[in-house]
Amino acid sequence: MSDTAHPAAGTAGSAASNGVAVVGAGYWGKNLVRAFASLGRLRAVCDADAKALERARTQAPATRMVGDFADLLTDSDIGAVVIASPAKLHAEQALAALRANKDVFVEKPMALSAADARAVRLTAEAEGRILMVGHLMLYHAGITRLLELVRSGELGRIYYLYALRVNLGKLRKDENALWSFGPHDLAVILELVGQDPETVAARGEGYLQDGVEDVVFVNLRFPDRTMAQVQLSWLDPRKERRLTVVGSRRMAVLDDTLPNEVLKIYDKGFDRPPDYASFGEFLTLRDGDVHIPRIDLREPLIEECAHFLHCIDTRAEPRTSGAHGERVVRILEAAQRSLESGGTPVPLGPA
Repeated sequence: MSDTAHPAAGTAGSAASNGVAVVGAGYWGKNLVRAFASLGRLRAVCDADAKALERARTQAPATRMVGDFADLLTDSDIGAVVIASPAKLHAEQALAALRANKDVFVEKPMALSAADARAVRLTAEAEGRILMVGHLMLYHAGITRLLELVRSGELGRIYYLYALRVNLGKLRKDENALWSFGPHDLAVILELVGQDPETVAARGEGYLQDGVEDVVFVNLRFPDRTMAQVQLSWLDPRKERRLTVVGSRRMAVLDDTLPNEVLKIYDKGFDRPPDYASFGEFLTLRDGDVHIPRIDLREPLIEECAHFLHCIDTRAEPRTSGAHGERVVRILEAAQRSLESGGTPVPLGPA
């Protein structure tokens, strides 16, 4: 997650082009409307649904409401487009906005194929535009602290991770639980492990709708033998968002549903003493304290949107860049292929 300089195309942050437009004001888009309005940079909201626009008008009464996406692309007051439309439109609209000389924040997943994700990234690079992907959890203060623990070596070598993201929630018809929920945890796992998996396997079932898996289990195996498991479902009696990281020195659990105990660090594991007389003494169980660090839980969405504004003003590369988004889509695509083949592991291969 870098803040390296990005080549500017024109004068960044100029008064004539520093406005932001949100495309899609529905289920998630309305939250982006609220966030960018609170940050003072929202100039337009675009949605084909008149009811969605009317709701957006109550959130941002001084903001222009637009029904046609094409109208935004010729608006000189709009320097950046935030895409929160249905996932099937992400790549198409991102490409159009980039080619119209706009910076782009595109919600996850950035595309529905690795080829489309690559096309979006390469277009942003060719046009000299900022491209950021909405991997919200990487702007969560608890995840930031967990990343610090891993990168400092406090947890030791990471053996394995497992994530649980389940709920009795909204049914989707145009994407399964893998594509709807999976980007959150896959984006975080990539950062924690620091490398791409070599194989991806997935199994799932569509119990409520044929052909749309509402429960999916994803397994990742990395070149250094680290493993990760992700369980995803919108058909579950409880809302759970939990990530467990097991290291050679310590273990950590992040639970996004417990604001006062969002991160717990367990001083537990097995130690190898330098000298031992028998096999029974080779590994000794360590059952130490549990530490709950104090974390200032700012709203991740506001942090994410403020970071995007910082990037378009300074031309810094976003933490969740187009390259990062493309890596996540490659894993999703491999997992989808595995789903369709009954769970056969799929090699990820070179990028």
